[in-house]
Amino acid sequence: MADDRPATVSLLARFHGEKPPAPAWFDAAVAVQPERSRIPVEGAEIELLTWGEVGKPGLLFLHGNGAHADWWSFIAPFFADDWRCAAISWSGMGGSDWRPAYSAELFAAEVFAAVEAAQLEAGGVKPILVGHSFGGFPTLYCAAHHPGRLRGAIMVDSSVRPPTRPWSGPPPRTGPNRVYPSLEEALARFRLAPPQGCENLYVADHIARGSLMQVEGGWTWKFDPAIWQRFTMPPLGEMLSRIGCPSALMWGARSALMGQDVMDYMLGELPASTQRLPIPDADHHVMIDQPLAFVAGLRGLLADWE
Repeated sequence: MADDRPATVSLLARFHGEKPPAPAWFDAAVAVQPERSRIPVEGAEIELLTWGEVGKPGLLFLHGNGAHADWWSFIAPFFADDWRCAAISWSGMGGSDWRPAYSAELFAAEVFAAVEAAQLEAGGVKPILVGHSFGGFPTLYCAAHHPGRLRGAIMVDSSVRPPTRPWSGPPPRTGPNRVYPSLEEALARFRLAPPQGCENLYVADHIARGSLMQVEGGWTWKFDPAIWQRFTMPPLGEMLSRIGCPSALMWGARSALMGQDVMDYMLGELPASTQRLPIPDADHHVMIDQPLAFVAGLRGLLADWE
């Protein structure tokens, strides 16, 4: 995600608004342009990206807090030969509309509206959801409350804390997102949350550019700064054992959010059949830290369900 609070060491300032050099595989992946559209869901327009042929099995990618659908635009093309792929920007984030209030039920409605609009079930099988970080929580909600509508659900570094160490909630926001006078200055303020280093700065630049929009006076972040003061979600821990479809948990092996107490709690609550896959040498943002290992790991999980 991006933030306008005081920055740690800038990831992108050294490039002065220019794109960092990227490997050939990355350039080839982002060159596979998705079809872009917006779909109406409960009074808001939701950004939808799609890749691959209608009629192939459906795969829906769901991003994390403060992010957007293009966090997946260098990942989804690796699956588009065999899958009908889609990604959305949650309401309040990316290119989607903001809402006066947000809830797990609304985000589930956005998931299944995307399934329908992207024709992810046209091949006659239910879709699989892949949710990173916060995106794993609506994924969990759908797997617990609507398991009959899914072929599988994969949570990627989605930390569900034990009851003894509940989440204290997001920091309060007191105003709108800051407006930066230039794209260069805005890119220089981009950081990952929770804070971590980033070796693949071409990925950070790609997602940072997609996080920004031009407004009067300069550039600002796309996400609704008040979303977490107006969001409701049922207790996450109570849903872990209620997952009713095939499931998997992926995580970064050195993720600060997936400590031993979290792992013990989640693996104790999740169905025994839940597949488990740590990605070596990865922090919380697994697809940024180790994109090709993430692709390979996800392919392995999906092959088990085919």
